[in-house]
Amino acid sequence: MYSFLLHKSISNISKKIWDECTTDQNPFLSYIFLKNLEDSRSIGDGTSWIPNYVTIINKDIIVAVCPMYIKLDSQGEYIFDHAWANAYHNAGGEYYPKIQLSVPFTPVAGNRILINKNIFKTEYKNIIEAFAKYLIKLTNNNYSSAHITFCSYDECKTLENKNFLTRIGEQFHWKNANYHNFNDFLNSLNSRKRKAISKERNYIQNENIKIIHKSGKDITHEDWDSMYDFYQNTTDKKWGKAYLNKEFFNLLAKNFSEKILIIFAQENNTYIAGAMHIIGDKTLFGRYWGAYTHIKYLHFELCYYQAIDWAIKNQYSFVEGGAQGPHKIQRGYLPEKTYSSHYIADNNFRKAVQNFLLEESKIINNDINLIKEKYTPFKKKIS
Repeated sequence: MYSFLLHKSISNISKKIWDECTTDQNPFLSYIFLKNLEDSRSIGDGTSWIPNYVTIINKDIIVAVCPMYIKLDSQGEYIFDHAWANAYHNAGGEYYPKIQLSVPFTPVAGNRILINKNIFKTEYKNIIEAFAKYLIKLTNNNYSSAHITFCSYDECKTLENKNFLTRIGEQFHWKNANYHNFNDFLNSLNSRKRKAISKERNYIQNENIKIIHKSGKDITHEDWDSMYDFYQNTTDKKWGKAYLNKEFFNLLAKNFSEKILIIFAQENNTYIAGAMHIIGDKTLFGRYWGAYTHIKYLHFELCYYQAIDWAIKNQYSFVEGGAQGPHKIQRGYLPEKTYSSHYIADNNFRKAVQNFLLEESKIINNDINLIKEKYTPFKKKIS
C-alpha cells in the first residue's frame, strides 16, 4: 500500500507538503528550521549528519514525511549510544554509519514520523508499521542500526511490536499551574527552595545588571552577533567545537526571528551574557546560553527564572530547558520521561542492548519516582 522515497535535501520536498505533516507546537520540526540547518552547512557534506529525508506515499499522495539522517558518529544526538558503538566495535563490527531519525543537535521530543494532518487517525498505526518494515529492510541491507530519538510515546509503543527496542530517558520541565505571576509560583514552593530562589534573584538585582528581552523584529543585527558569540564561547569551553555556525544564526535572523526570544544581561551598557529560547505553541524551549564573565546565579536567572516569568506572563504551559540538569529540580523543574526507539540489525547484539535497556529503565523510573516523592521543591506534589 505504501511506497517510500529518500531525498538528499529537504529542498526536494515541497514546503507546503512538509508543513501539512507538522504542527506549530514543535518549531524544530518545521521546514524552515530544518532547511536552515542544511543551508548553513551545519549538516550535510563534511559533517556527520547526512540528510536522507523520507516521504511516505500512498496512491501518489504523500501521507507522511520523516527527518532522517545517515550518521557517521554519535555527536549531537543527546541519546548516548557511545558504549554501544564501542561494544559493537570490540566484537568486530562497524557501528557507523547508522540511521538516525531526529532533529540534529536538538533534544526536544515530538513525533518523528510526521503524518499529514488530513489523514484519518485510524490510519496512523498502519503508516508507522509500514515505515517500520521499510526501515528494518533498509537497515538490514546497509547499516548496523536505526535510532528514532526523542520520539513520541505512541510511536514507541507501535514500534515495539515491530522489533524495535524502547529506551527511556529523563528531562526536567517546568509546568505552569495557572500561576498569576512569578511570586505566585514562588509561593507554591517549600520555604527552603523559595528562599534560595529569592536569594539568587536578589543577588543579580543588587549587581545592577539589567535584563533585556528581545524577540522578533526587535532583535538587531548586533544582537544576533552577540548571541552567536555567547553560544560559541560556551561550546568552545564545553566541547571544543560548535555544532552550529554563524550562517545558521544569520538564517534564523532572516526567516525564524518571530520564533526567537533572546534574554540578555547588560552591565554598563554592554551585553555580558545571553540566553536564546525558541517559542513554540504553548512551550518555551531553552536552547543556547553564554557569558563573557562568570557572575554567580546569572545562568539561573537568564535560562530559568526569566523563562518562567515570560511563560507565566504569556500564559504558556511549559518551559523545557534542554537535556540533563538535575540542578533544575530546586528551581521548579520536575523530571519527565523521554522515549526513543532502536532497531539493532544483529540479533545477538540486539539482545545485549535489550538487557541493558531493561536495567537502565529501572534506574530511571526509580530516579523519577524518588524525585517526585522525596525531592520535589513544591509544597504539594506536582504530577
